[in-house]
Amino acid sequence: MTLDRDAFFIDGDWVAPASGDTIQVVSPHTEQVVATVPEGSTADIDAAVAAARRAFDEGPWPRMSPEERIGIVQSFSNLYAGKLGEMAEVISTEMGSPLSFSNLAQAPAPWMQIEAFLGIARAYPWEESRTGVLGTEVLVRREPVGVVAAIPPWNVPQFTIMSKLVPALLAGCTVVVKPAPETPLDPYLMAELLQEAGVPHGVVNIVAGGREVGEHLVSHPGVDKVAFTGSTAAGRKIAAVCGQQLKRVSLELGGKSAAIVLDDADLAATMEGLKFTALMNSGQACVAQTRILASRSNYANVVDALAETVSAMQVGDPLDPATEIGPMVAQRQQERVEKYIALGQEEGARVVVGGNGMPDGLSSGWYVRPTVFADVDNRMRIAQEEIFGPVLSVIAFDDVDDAVRIANDSEYGLAGTVWTGDVDAGLDVARRVRTGTYGVNTYTMDFAAPFGGFKSSGVGREFGPEGLAHYTELKSIYQP
Repeated sequence: MTLDRDAFFIDGDWVAPASGDTIQVVSPHTEQVVATVPEGSTADIDAAVAAARRAFDEGPWPRMSPEERIGIVQSFSNLYAGKLGEMAEVISTEMGSPLSFSNLAQAPAPWMQIEAFLGIARAYPWEESRTGVLGTEVLVRREPVGVVAAIPPWNVPQFTIMSKLVPALLAGCTVVVKPAPETPLDPYLMAELLQEAGVPHGVVNIVAGGREVGEHLVSHPGVDKVAFTGSTAAGRKIAAVCGQQLKRVSLELGGKSAAIVLDDADLAATMEGLKFTALMNSGQACVAQTRILASRSNYANVVDALAETVSAMQVGDPLDPATEIGPMVAQRQQERVEKYIALGQEEGARVVVGGNGMPDGLSSGWYVRPTVFADVDNRMRIAQEEIFGPVLSVIAFDDVDDAVRIANDSEYGLAGTVWTGDVDAGLDVARRVRTGTYGVNTYTMDFAAPFGGFKSSGVGREFGPEGLAHYTELKSIYQP
């Protein structure tokens, strides 16, 4: 099966690119080119926005009933369900996610989002009548926000596309998706399914490209809302542009989340949980809980257990079902993580497991050794800055109040967990940590509940009715 492509999906058809520039998709495992696709230009973005604008201003999609749109999105969902295995393999091939994680989350979770949003849309109050304080009858409508620019990152590409695309479609919006240049392949499969499902021309348009085309899309006057997932630095720039233009915006940004291990926690169960919550997707996850907080009295036990757990995890070929930690997405990411490992040692942290250098048995690929640091002070850069790789910092706390203080001592506020034998005590901790999502003895994302961050972790929410609301405008119609 060839993964090469030579066109963009614009206005319901496959359209030749405006330039001859291409993106070479390189396997993070073999460092060999696995596909060549067009690289988008500002002219391609202009064409995509123009198509989306026509489809919104003149086309049928925003004027359909919610039930009609739900029917077409349901067809898309049914088709998507039949392609989960293929989608998982494509994502693992292009960005190096372990196939075990791709089969668990990279492909099924996007489909679960579609189904969850369909359920939400069926019960959503698209129109409701109210009696005003003066006795006036008011019809409150939720109308589509307009043309949406959806900009996902490379780490969980389909997951972050669906959190924007599906609520936008159900609300009646039209969309331009700008995939990251590292992961341009999976959207082609998605586009084919949208086409087969009968989504009208111009409703979804897809142009992959780098920073320049992303900036052009964000500032484009034909775009009404920007939905972005990515770094906090990029999010600040996007927010500034949208603020100047009074353009609607939602931002799901970075994290540096803490996992608090209380003394009464089942340590074996905690370690099994941290394999996922701290190291999911090889540590390339915004919600990864890479700060591990342990009491001083239990500190050595937690460090030893974590070292044993991480040392036993299999590192290697992402397409091997036994692999638990794969390569970094690109050489620049490998180098970034290695610099942080070196920085941690310079700051005085102690390497317990890992360190710089290729993992044993590997001579090529953009791999780093999964690393556990002990003796970490929360003021160190490795404890404050998002590394986005398999690097964990174990930080000591004096008591529960101190643990909450340390967890909150971060510019971010996206996720976190507490591990304890007392669920009520865990809930008390959860209420005190300032993050948008939190777990007691577990961590997950339920697509019926809002997801997003406090502080520098973003603006707005995805999933749940709250996520759908971001793609609507409220209109009040007064009647005598």
